[in-house]
Amino acid sequence: MTGHEQVPQAPRTEPGTAAQEWEPPAVGGVVELTVPAGASFLPVVRAATAGLAARLSLTLDEIEDLRIAVDEACAMLLSLPTGDDAGTATLVCRYEVLADALAVRVSAPVEEGATLPAEQSFAWRVLTAHATTVSHGVGDGHAWIDLRKARH
Repeated sequence: MTGHEQVPQAPRTEPGTAAQEWEPPAVGGVVELTVPAGASFLPVVRAATAGLAARLSLTLDEIEDLRIAVDEACAMLLSLPTGDDAGTATLVCRYEVLADALAVRVSAPVEEGATLPAEQSFAWRVLTAHATTVSHGVGDGHAWIDLRKARH
């Protein structure tokens, strides 16, 4: 280019049109987010959770509850020892669209023998107060927390 040629431009759209064209996953659809296992990436997880929940037409209260629950689940997993001296561990958030809810599995690698906080702890109380159902487990070098937030 000599500086006089015009670069073809993409067709113009109205503000917000691109966002309106994005369709949320259908029932059974899955969105998976993988981030480095560090607290500095929790804002990314919170934003993704809230954005997906909003696209699925959850109410503002349901969105905030889900964001808090996922954040608490991530914080619990990040508090466990990973045995990863290289800093390559990842935190995985798997969102699955159900007919009446959004299911989320948060998982991360942990050292053998690692245990999640007691279910009577404040962290669990926060988590269970903001999710419709919660389950958890540790095995095969990973810990996970499954939660579900019903859509009303």
